[in-house]
Amino acid sequence: MSLYEAPVQTLIDELGRLPGIGPKSAQRIAYYLLKATPEDARRLAAAITDAKARVTWCRRCFNIAQGELCSYCQDDRRDPSQLCVVEEPRDIVAVERTHEFRGRYHVLQGAISPIEGIGPEQLRVKELVRRVGEEDVTEVILATNPNIEGEATAMYLARLLKPLGVTVTRPASGLPVGGDLEYADEVTLGRAFEGRREVDT
Repeated sequence: MSLYEAPVQTLIDELGRLPGIGPKSAQRIAYYLLKATPEDARRLAAAITDAKARVTWCRRCFNIAQGELCSYCQDDRRDPSQLCVVEEPRDIVAVERTHEFRGRYHVLQGAISPIEGIGPEQLRVKELVRRVGEEDVTEVILATNPNIEGEATAMYLARLLKPLGVTVTRPASGLPVGGDLEYADEVTLGRAFEGRREVDT
């Protein structure tokens, strides 16, 4: 028998499916929402529904977008010769905060993780190789997270991209090993971009 009324249990269960939300956090959020005014609850529900309806993936770089292309791909002032490869759209925000990069992006939508059954074919790798072949790219910066999955993904991509005649670099050390790009402060990440080094394969 459930300790909560059925609608409350369903709400807790759904909140608990969100990344980083454990059972206790799910309960706290559920009770917060139940105490919120009907208008506040409706506004949150509308924001979720609206985002799901209007936001899609950029057909070029796979960042989040409202139309066919994201704002970075539409910006003609960005340098098309530099391509920064990140794992998730949120990593773009971390890189942009540094003000050190003015090129374009490519979002893999994950990292290679054999434990989770994620291989290159589940990521936007084919699309990356195609872009390097078709666009005027001279340098690819592999800004995957400095953890085991990110390093494995960077090494795999470096081996794939180097034969295409582009310079393949990686942000310098200074990023905490095992960390995520999105949590790095902009000064540390900015210095890492400034001091990026070529990847040895």
